[in-house]
Amino acid sequence: MVSLPFRRSLFAAAFGLAGHRRLPCHHAPAAAHTSSGAGGQAETEKPTAMLRHLLLKLRATGPVTVAEYMREALTNPGQGYYTRGGGIGESGDFVTSPEISQIFGELIGIWYISEWIAMGKPKAFQLVELGPGRGTLTDDILRVFNQLASLLSKCDVSVHLVEVSPKLSKTQALILTGGKVQSIPEDNSAYMKGVSKTGIPIFWYRDIQDVPPGYSFYLAHEFFDALPIHKFQRTEKGWREVLVDADPEVPDQLRFVLSPSSTPATENFIQLEERRDHVEVCPEAGVIIQRLACRIEKDGGAALVADYGHDGTKMDTFRGFRNHKPHDVLKAPGTADLTADVDFSYLRKMIQGRTATLGPIKQREFLKNMGIDLRLQVLLQNSHDTQTREQLLHSYDMLMNPEKMGDCFNFFALLPHHRLLHPDKKHKPESKAPVSPVAGFDELLLK
Repeated sequence: MVSLPFRRSLFAAAFGLAGHRRLPCHHAPAAAHTSSGAGGQAETEKPTAMLRHLLLKLRATGPVTVAEYMREALTNPGQGYYTRGGGIGESGDFVTSPEISQIFGELIGIWYISEWIAMGKPKAFQLVELGPGRGTLTDDILRVFNQLASLLSKCDVSVHLVEVSPKLSKTQALILTGGKVQSIPEDNSAYMKGVSKTGIPIFWYRDIQDVPPGYSFYLAHEFFDALPIHKFQRTEKGWREVLVDADPEVPDQLRFVLSPSSTPATENFIQLEERRDHVEVCPEAGVIIQRLACRIEKDGGAALVADYGHDGTKMDTFRGFRNHKPHDVLKAPGTADLTADVDFSYLRKMIQGRTATLGPIKQREFLKNMGIDLRLQVLLQNSHDTQTREQLLHSYDMLMNPEKMGDCFNFFALLPHHRLLHPDKKHKPESKAPVSPVAGFDELLLK
């Protein structure tokens, strides 16, 4: 257990925030992406525009990979689930931790400030969020930055959001800037810019590669779990890829089939030492995590990944959510959220030692180490009505209960190697000077 003066003052200053962001009362256990398998809704629906598009494609080309199916269903320019705005929130298909409680985003904000201090308070940093949802998480982080404005007074802070959905980017702009944004000509890397309500410049991009280089703190919350996966099944004849095809016996219905022989993906993505009988691989996640690692290695900074996942142990995790209930992944594509647990062992392998990694650590452990209990007490003490107090306790339970989001959600960090080295190691190998602990991943003693 480690006690650091600057961390104690940092937590005290940030947790001095008395205000409670008003939130709707969520009923989220079934909405939190925790169920596995396809699920089943027996509803009879007319074929969606996306289903008709896919059926035409399958008749013309034959079965497609699960990755191609996910990509179409989620990000097709015309009918994709996220392109059309997704369904985050009580009135949508699922809720996320930032929507459940403001404390979640505040603790993430504390994590970045803590790392900024531990790395010597660089004169500038970019906060880069991948897939920012409605912008709620960034909004909560910026509120912490504003609370600690005196600490950041000599630091040039900017926000960079990577968002492909036009509808979601408008929602983010409204929440973060009050809608005061301007479009940028197409020859620029960013497509929109504005200024936050606290005076911090914000830019929007369609791809992580468009974000300018520089010292950056990256955030990927429920981002990797929505990236397309390839699915593989071990058979008596070797590994076969799981594909999506039209069902010849049932009109307007899709089904899973196995490839008759090995596919390029089978040859490239299955490890020789693999012991599981069913494997999901997300090559796009591998590419993105490599880009983050290269940027951190070159320019400095850190990345925090928060997502549903495992460390190379789970098998079939592909699932859908609609109206806060499990939804058959092959039914009404484009109308439901599709997700698969993140394989953190695969991400670690793809980083190839460019950065150090920490985790994955369970959400309840990370948030407890970050001081969630202290922050909850501050909010409860400043709440003067029973409904608000009940809401705070309900939200805390949602985030921390092992049966809800506490155990299925994980935190994983990328840090420069020098961040975890003993300061005097090169000159005094026998030195026992402690490495500055990493908030959330080390237990901190708060007084």
